[in-house]
Amino acid sequence: MAQRPHPLLALLEVRAAPELGFFAATAPAMAALLPRANVDRHVLVLPGFMAGDSSTAPLRRLLGTLGYQTHGWGLGRNIGPTAEIVEGLVHLIERLDREKGPIDVIGWSLGGLFAREIARLAPATVRQVITLGSPFQTTGPDESNASAAFTALRSRHSDDIMIPRIPSWAREPMEVPTTSVYTKGDGVVSWHQCLNRDLPETENVEVYGSHCGLGHNPAATFVIADRLAQANDDWTPFRPPRPMRSFFPNADVLDTDRVRAA
Repeated sequence: MAQRPHPLLALLEVRAAPELGFFAATAPAMAALLPRANVDRHVLVLPGFMAGDSSTAPLRRLLGTLGYQTHGWGLGRNIGPTAEIVEGLVHLIERLDREKGPIDVIGWSLGGLFAREIARLAPATVRQVITLGSPFQTTGPDESNASAAFTALRSRHSDDIMIPRIPSWAREPMEVPTTSVYTKGDGVVSWHQCLNRDLPETENVEVYGSHCGLGHNPAATFVIADRLAQANDDWTPFRPPRPMRSFFPNADVLDTDRVRAA
């Protein structure tokens, strides 16, 4: 069983508030510098545990200025896989696929676990999955610092659970390109649980920052914009441009090889 992040890291999650302020201050500059959509792309953004669409609004607004059609999930607060959320996600994905065609899905924390399960169930509907601090290698909620809150809500969760009970490495590989953005400063989940297996269309990109700030982390946003700007059926691993290398702790590794899951 993986260890929870150190309590000091959990306390340091208060960094998310100033990180949001920095994001808001730099958003206009980022909008001018980030790669833009070169085709009509629709992006679904799923919030983390105990969060709703308001938490992903800054990221969705920025992606909108880059030319993407973004969508919140419209299912209220993410309290885990309740019957309403599971059914709502199924209907949402069916509607977006019917009206918009294949979509890109970004999931923050628990939202990333939902995003991966959606892609597993309907790979023809999803172009790619980008997760932000999502512990998809976990085998249970007791391995994170959010376990008490998640356990308190377990009675409301559906039996048709959309969260894996076995780690990702023991399952069949994802059928769509998958990028995991993670931070070793994560105070909520163990960063080791956020790592993709080393496969042809998977990657792991480390950034500096907090778990609760990943949805408005400038480096994470750069990765997202770079991934979304790729042409269909032409996926290549992320490589930070030289002026941005200092924002990525593993820039040298990314230039030569992938960050592998342990």
